[in-house]
Amino acid sequence: MKTLPLKKKFAQFYRTSTSRIELLQLPALQFLMIDGVIEKGSEPGKSPGFAAATQALYSLAYTLKFMIKKRKVNAFDYPVMPLEGLWSVTDGKFDITIKDNWDYTLMILTPAEVKTKDFKDALKIASEKKGDGLPLQRVRLAKFKEGLCVQATHIGPYATEPATIERMQAFMAENKLVDNVGPHGRHHEIYLSDPRRSSPAKIKTLLRHPVVKKR
Repeated sequence: MKTLPLKKKFAQFYRTSTSRIELLQLPALQFLMIDGVIEKGSEPGKSPGFAAATQALYSLAYTLKFMIKKRKVNAFDYPVMPLEGLWSVTDGKFDITIKDNWDYTLMILTPAEVKTKDFKDALKIASEKKGDGLPLQRVRLAKFKEGLCVQATHIGPYATEPATIERMQAFMAENKLVDNVGPHGRHHEIYLSDPRRSSPAKIKTLLRHPVVKKR
């Protein structure tokens, strides 16, 4: 049985450097995805909807992986990749200090070898196991092409991300790039640490912003 080396194949998109800011060209990639909104008066770490969406995404990701690994024909294995989040707002400017007006798309990179039928089969299996306890029917398999992006590693609490974003924006200015977060792009976080098991000072998050070149 072959193993798809996703971490090696896509290493340039998930590598970390505490000092270097990188300019990347992201191709169209396939993800498991689920959309949601943070409830008024809440925030990601306390939102029941966000927790359920995260659970649903992981449940389907592992069901899909083991279903394909155990089948008798065309079986293959692959690692479940890190959780990612696209963040934006629908009613004003994105402000990391105001957390109850955010909408999100949570995603997990999934190999192109996984087909629509595989996804539907795994969704059926997961739904039978989990019943109505998780929003599994909101999960979809879809392509996402981010294009040209600036990426940096943030170490520390999520609340201190603005300092890293300022470094990213300084890099953009030096390289004649425009931050496209807003009407044409979303703040992108890739979670390399489990906040339940890491101290806030050691949480490692990749930050990615789509950019365009100045004319």
